[in-house]
Amino acid sequence: MKALVYENYTTDDDFSKILQIKDIPIPEPKPNEVVFKVESASLNYDDIWGMRGKPLAIPLPHISGTDAAGVVTAVGHDVKNIKVGDRVVSHGNMSCRVCKACTSGREYDCKKRRIWGFETGPLWGGYCEFTHLPEVNVIKIPDNVSFDEAAAASMTMLTSWHMLVGRAKIQPGQLVLVMGGSSGVGNYGIQIAKLFGCTVIATASPEKLEQLIELGADYAIDHRKEDWHKDVRKIAKEIVKPFGDVRGVDVIFEHIGGSHWNKELTLLNYGGTIITTGATTGYNAPTDLRHIFFKGLNILGSTQGTRAELEQAFYWMSQGKIKSIIDSVFPLERAAEAHTKMLKGKGLFGKIILRPS
Repeated sequence: MKALVYENYTTDDDFSKILQIKDIPIPEPKPNEVVFKVESASLNYDDIWGMRGKPLAIPLPHISGTDAAGVVTAVGHDVKNIKVGDRVVSHGNMSCRVCKACTSGREYDCKKRRIWGFETGPLWGGYCEFTHLPEVNVIKIPDNVSFDEAAAASMTMLTSWHMLVGRAKIQPGQLVLVMGGSSGVGNYGIQIAKLFGCTVIATASPEKLEQLIELGADYAIDHRKEDWHKDVRKIAKEIVKPFGDVRGVDVIFEHIGGSHWNKELTLLNYGGTIITTGATTGYNAPTDLRHIFFKGLNILGSTQGTRAELEQAFYWMSQGKIKSIIDSVFPLERAAEAHTKMLKGKGLFGKIILRPS
């Protein structure tokens, strides 16, 4: 079968130097595994970390791809609930399933957790014609959800759902600020907050603000402006002005970090929550502690989510309440170009898809 393979790390982010199309054997399922033909896979930033060999020196030779969707072609003899012909998508959070964290419903906190297609290998990921996973790491795709939509949603929709629903426990009527609304997680964050009846302010670069409104955000703000947070504060005040109240943001959906962090803390309501899952502009964010203890703020971290949460989110996708935003589609042979587009981010809105065939 055809697979996208690299055997060395990149030192200059020229992915074309290391990515190769190779012919490797079609996998045979272990007793607890399913094999499926990959119809669609989506890019994530951990693909780039893998090719750099930083922050983790991942196994080589390597096949990336954490999010893959397709049709089951073979099952192991211990597989109970998946059959040949089923349409499935990966749940890339691989955990031991028997430790205290896993059996408490916190598989994302498992100390043996690995991200499939990033930390697994050699030669075990989704950027190939056929791949294999334990039964517990695939879920069935609703009939009205396409392979592209499912692959785009697998990690990012799950991450967003866990942030807002599992961790921040958003409630109807809250004011939610979604930072970086044009990203994959940001797209889903906007839609999930609206599904729960929240008012949403989303941020992005200026050329993407109209798309945020079309996606469902009530307000869109350019976070590249030095005083962007003043625009958010003004909106928050106007919302409650008719009621004679003083209001800040109830929940901030954060994955940017860096220089925005303290400005975000100033925007939160007393007892407000900031939930963070990344730091694309820098992880070393000085914090003014006065904002935290004076206002009794909640600072929550979040990574991935549970298999059950992914099934919940896909239910709402099947009901038309959440949709995947596809920026572009590339064949496997143009993977270097696709990854470069993701890295640069210029004009990018939504997810990038790879199709093996």
